[in-house]
Amino acid sequence: MAKNSSEKAKPVQESLQEGYKIVYKGGEGEIVEKKSRFIATVRPVETEEEAVAFINEMKKKYWDARHNCSAFVLGERQEITRCSDDGEPAQTAGRPMLDVLLKEGIHNAAVVVTRYFGGVLLGTGGLVRAYQKATQEGLAASQIIEKKAGILLEVGTDYNGIGKLQYLFGQENIHIVNSEYGADVMMQVLVPIEKKADLEKKITEQTSGNARISWGDEIEFAIVEKNVKIFTKSC
Repeated sequence: MAKNSSEKAKPVQESLQEGYKIVYKGGEGEIVEKKSRFIATVRPVETEEEAVAFINEMKKKYWDARHNCSAFVLGERQEITRCSDDGEPAQTAGRPMLDVLLKEGIHNAAVVVTRYFGGVLLGTGGLVRAYQKATQEGLAASQIIEKKAGILLEVGTDYNGIGKLQYLFGQENIHIVNSEYGADVMMQVLVPIEKKADLEKKITEQTSGNARISWGDEIEFAIVEKNVKIFTKSC
């Protein structure tokens, strides 16, 4: 990537428990400014290698374009950032694109804005606005989700306690992942990490101490189209 710049971003969240936004599904947006076409392609990435490969892929796809400017951000706290003006005047393309990702609180994502020059100069201010607007259009066409820290909990109870627990989980917005009905009932639920201690206390109170509680693995999760999506926890 030509003329790359690298800066350490300020933490947007102090911890995963507060949640952070990622691109779940990438998208493509386009704007036209004074006859120049700006095509923004957004994609989720987990590593610098993935980001670079994506940028090279876009350069091959749009090989006939005047510029393929890029920016990406990685890490739970946006620790790694890179951007490239790809021949545009310094600080008029890559950095403005990166600023959009940082302002929107996006993590683990890359964006390439392809420009087909329309013959009319935009000036530095016009370029900054165009690349930012194109990036925003690309994000608007993507699926953004909020990833949070959670922990799996297995709760065993008799049939007298099941109704109380289901009511409790509903009140606390706790998602029931699985239920098994036998001599007793065993439920696996997904608990936001910040609710762990408080929920255990409430389960004990609701069942008069008769529930069997077993904490499992810490995970990452998000609500995707009203369904719970569980991710393997990042190391």
